[in-house]
Amino acid sequence: MEEAAAVRAASVSSVPILDAMGVRLVEVAPGHAVAELPAEPNRNHFGVAYAGSLYSVAEMLGGVLALATFDLEGELAGCVPLVKESTIRFRRPALGVVRAEASLSPAEAERVRRDALATGKGEFVLEATLTDADGEVVATTTGTYQVRRLG
Repeated sequence: MEEAAAVRAASVSSVPILDAMGVRLVEVAPGHAVAELPAEPNRNHFGVAYAGSLYSVAEMLGGVLALATFDLEGELAGCVPLVKESTIRFRRPALGVVRAEASLSPAEAERVRRDALATGKGEFVLEATLTDADGEVVATTTGTYQVRRLG
């Protein structure tokens, strides 16, 4: 999908710290995104994944999903994806590559789209799961995001 490739390129390169962290988008489609966080340079002084890196790779999925799901250059031109709040729950130390994944259902995406068209903002809650190379959950996040018209 050509559009997904554009979202991949724009999402990580538009936030220099994500590029420096080595974050890589591996799946991008309307309503779904998966990113990987490499072990290096994201280890802390104990040799496990740095908490801030785990949070960052999960939080960015809200923006990626919005870019891949909503027509922000057409019917929702002038809208941008924003995070309003987000929490993270660390479950276990993460070693190696961490995979972060989040999805938004088609029905929820349609509701957000309608709200954004009607009021200039559409809010959604996104849950992300972060797993290690063995598939063990290392952290989960819950974030409230908006597709919001600026100006």
